Amino acid sequence: MLLIYVFNHKKMTELERYIKSYFGIVQPNDMKTIISLFKPSTIKKGEYFLKSEHFCDKLSFIQSGLLRMFVVTDGKEVTQWISTKGYFVTDLASIIFDLPSRWTIQALTDTELFTIQKDDYKKIGKLIPQWHELEKLFIARCFIILEDRIFMHLSMTAEERYQFFFEQNKDLFNQVPLQYLASMLGMTPETFSRIRRKT
Repeated sequence: MLLIYVFNHKKMTELERYIKSYFGIVQPNDMKTIISLFKPSTIKKGEYFLKSEHFCDKLSFIQSGLLRMFVVTDGKEVTQWISTKGYFVTDLASIIFDLPSRWTIQALTDTELFTIQKDDYKKIGKLIPQWHELEKLFIARCFIILEDRIFMHLSMTAEERYQFFFEQNKDLFNQVPLQYLASMLGMTPETFSRIRRKT
């Protein structure tokens, strides 16, 4: 029992660290309140975190594993993002504005999560007066990540995008089918393979 407690405490400490990195400075008592609302959950490889046209009712922190966010258009799957350990995953438009999700999110590996349900997420504003400022920081960081990706697509050649992504995510190249990475980088699998052979 002690070993289980220590293991879970370590995980919660990691979750706390990532909450701080995304949301900024959080008072200790407020942090305990936020942490208490996240519950551990798992998704097996191939299972879905979210399907398109469904409503997203949760925000999760990835403790371990890989989730792929994609959309099917003209009969083809287009990968938007591969979420890895240390990232939060949700459909922001769906969870905040109650819109059906455009995205499907599927586990590429067995995945461990800490998950807060939408109803509990909405409660945080009543429990923590500072929450609305913290939430702004979180959403701003999400948009910065999106802006960085748009900038990369607009300002870099295919070779530069490949090299930049490879330097930041080397482990993914051994864990994720390469056609998903090619799609995420806006390339055909053939272009991706050609660049890969050259580097």
